[in-house]
This record gives sequence, structure tokens and C-alpha cells, in this order.
Amino acid sequence: MVDSHLAPAEPSSTDLPQKRKQPAKVINFDDETIKGIKPPTEVDRVEYKDSKVSGLYLRVSRTGVKSFSFVGRAKNAAGSERQTIGKYPIIKPAQARAKARELAGIHATGESITAPGWLRRQEMTVSDLWDEYYKHISKYNKDPEGTKAVWDTYIKQKWGNYRLSDVQPIDVEGWHTDLPSEILKRRAQRAAEIAEARLAKRAEIEARRKVRKHGPDPKPRNEEAEPASKIFTGQSTANRALATLRALYNFGMASTRQYFTGVNPAKDHKKYRERERQRFLLPRELGPFFAALANEPNETIRDAILVALLTAQRRSNVFAMQWSHISLQDATWAIPGEQTKNGEQYVVTLLPELVSILEQRLELRPRDEKGRLTNWVFPSSKGESGHIVDVRKAWARILKSSGLTNLILHDLRRTLASWQMRTGTSLLMISKSLNHKSMVSTQIYTQVDRDPIRESLERASSAMFATAGLTAPADVHSLNPESSSAGWEGRSNQTHFAFRRNA
Repeated sequence: MVDSHLAPAEPSSTDLPQKRKQPAKVINFDDETIKGIKPPTEVDRVEYKDSKVSGLYLRVSRTGVKSFSFVGRAKNAAGSERQTIGKYPIIKPAQARAKARELAGIHATGESITAPGWLRRQEMTVSDLWDEYYKHISKYNKDPEGTKAVWDTYIKQKWGNYRLSDVQPIDVEGWHTDLPSEILKRRAQRAAEIAEARLAKRAEIEARRKVRKHGPDPKPRNEEAEPASKIFTGQSTANRALATLRALYNFGMASTRQYFTGVNPAKDHKKYRERERQRFLLPRELGPFFAALANEPNETIRDAILVALLTAQRRSNVFAMQWSHISLQDATWAIPGEQTKNGEQYVVTLLPELVSILEQRLELRPRDEKGRLTNWVFPSSKGESGHIVDVRKAWARILKSSGLTNLILHDLRRTLASWQMRTGTSLLMISKSLNHKSMVSTQIYTQVDRDPIRESLERASSAMFATAGLTAPADVHSLNPESSSAGWEGRSNQTHFAFRRNA
């Protein structure tokens, strides 16, 4: 036990040394004086005040770093604020004084000198805005992953770390201008990687073949590159990237959010001119196409392509076709609004040939791994969706077998509409068949088929010549030998699709 009189007494607050802030020493800020200031040894830093400009200070740290700053209070403000000007000797005394006078002038107007910097630090980056935008489109857009792919590939790397106000229109213009060449370069690089991977795979197979002891040699593969179905320039993709950036800013500038209150930097840029594709199946191509389609070994894809052709609906809708949306009795297919491009439910009329095909598919309707009948009309176990998605290999087989080139799957949608136009269907009816909200989107189908125009011109010119007494009147019935009554066109009304299933 320690005697209380021997224990040291606890020091009182009055006995403890008090740390008081020492007032800054006033000196004349010139090079000679500042160079002569030595770093402090007992404290972390000391501060000096300029004798000529009010509010200008110089801080000197223990490590010898010397930096200018301005301290003042805005008019009618409750407290003072400090703004760093810069380090000596990068910033000279005369420059520091000029900046201090400028900041004092801002204070005289009642404005803060630190608020802009604080607001800038609080401002969202383009990536921050994208996070909010992606949450929104994931709920309301039909293809958020497609938009995300554009963001990840073309926008994020360029603009992701920029503050929203740092993205300038002139920079966006240069980015959009250069983007097609970057896209083509990326595409060529990807093609080279795929070709290299194929060569490596073939070399591996060849190495195994040399040491193979049993079984036949693997069949040789055709390594010839398939002809491109369309010319790729990268300009459409560049336009989509620009549109995505513009939509991103519009989202942030909405009055209900106001994440950004400036000018949209992706607005008012001239897009690359995109040529509307006008390809469709010509009269001479229908026979080879249907013959190749009938010989396609994958019955699911074959039937899906035929449905796409005879309904003129989009590939994504056809591939995701569900039995619960089909009434074979009424010969209708109801596409839900969340799956259509215009957001409204659309009821498709099914032709008798399609009803027959769907009845056959219904009889052979498969079951899933739990033994339940699948709801997909064109099921597939290869992907997570449960239905077919990628038909490129089958499409390549059909094109090769038919001898057709420059034909993509979406051209089938244009084909039926073009033949509706040939047979005198009104533009309004075609627009309804394609589920277009506006007939402007349908106008292209009045341009793709030149034969009716040729027929009209021939009739008019013949009438002119006959009136002038130059030739006998001509009554044009046939546009070309291939479209005569003996050709495919003459047989089309009697043609029915009766593809037999493989045994």
C-alpha cells in the first residue's frame, strides 16, 4: 500500500502547458526574404503574413515546403475560408499577390472562393451517372444489355473518369469522328484473334491425328472465310455510341434528377449518314431459297426462319415465341407489349401454312429437365434463355445451298412487305402488318421493288409513242422472263409448304 502523501499529485488543468495559436509574423513577401526562412524544428509548420496584401499567407512546413494561400471572409458570410494558391518558388510573390487580390475581389461580391472547388469535388463522373442510368434502363428498356455493351466497349474507357462538366462538345465531336476507324481496327483485331485461335486448334488436332492409333482420321474442315452479308463501316455503331452518350446526359439533366445542369455535350452533332438497307428476296431467288430452307437439317431453326418470313416479325420476337401467346384455333399470335419495339401488344395473323407447322411442333413439344412441357415454340438447351438465339451457322448453310449472297435474316421481314406492295396492298396495311407506329418507317418498302416503277414507266412511254404515231401501243404484262406465268411468280399462289420431318 502506497502512502497518499508519497504519491505524486495529479496536475490540474492550470498546471498543464497550454497550446496557443501564435499570430502569424508579418513580413514583406519577396524572394530574398522567403528564401531566408528556415523550416521549423519544434512544430509541424509556421505561418507568415504579407505586409502589403491583406489575406495573403505563406506556410512553411517542417520539411521545408513553402506554399501561398489566401484567407478571407465573403461579404455577409458567417466565417472565413482559405484557398491554396500554390507552392513557392513555382508561384512567385508577385503572382501570389495578384491572385490574392483576385480572390479578395470575389469575396467583395459576397461569393465564396471555395464553393466551386467543393462543388466540383462533389460532381458526378460519367461512370457515376451511368450507374444510375443503367438501373433505370434495366427496369424500363427492352434491351439494356445492348446499351451496356455500347457503354462498356466505346464510352466507358474514353469518358468514364471525366467529371460531367469536363466533357466538352468539341471533344465529343472528335471522338465521334474518329470512332468508326477505331471500331474497324477493333473488329480487325478480333478477327485476327479468332483466326489465330482456329489455326492453333487445327494444329492441335493435326498433332493428335499424327499419333492417333485407332479410328478414322477427322474429316477435313472448310476453312474458307464466309462472304460478308453486308458492308461494315463502323459508322452506324459510332452513331449509336453518340446516341447513348446523349441519352445518358439527358437522363442526368431531367428536372426530376438534375445530376447535371449544364449543356449536353453530345447534343447537336451531325451523325454519319446511314443507308437504309433495301435488300429483299427477288422473284428469281425465292425458288432456290425455299429449296435450301426445306433441306436445312435443323428443323427448329428451319421452322423459325419460315415463321420469320411469313409473319414479317423481328427475329428476337420469333425466336422467343411462346405457346401461351398462340391461339391455333384463331390462327393468331399475341406479342406482349414488353417484347415489341413500340411497347404495345401486337396480334399477328398466322397463315394456314404456319398453323400447320405449329400444329406439328405442338405434337412434338419437348419437356424440360423437370419433366414439364416447355413453353418455348423454338426451344434450345444451349443457352440460358431456353430458346434459340444464334442461327448463324444454319443461315450460312442456307445461303451456301441456295447460292444467295448479301442476305441477312432481317431481309426476310422486308421481303414479305415488298411482296405485299407488289400485290397492291396499301402502305397503311403494310405498316400495320409490320407493327409500325408511323408509316414513315414503312416508306422504305415502296422503294425497294423497282419492277412496278419500271412497268409504270413502260406503260407511260408506250402511250406517248403511240400518240405520236411512232409505235403501236404496248400492253406490258410481264416484267421479265423470270416473272412470267411459267416462273416462280406464277406458281406462288398454288405453293404450299409441306416440309416433312426427318424420320
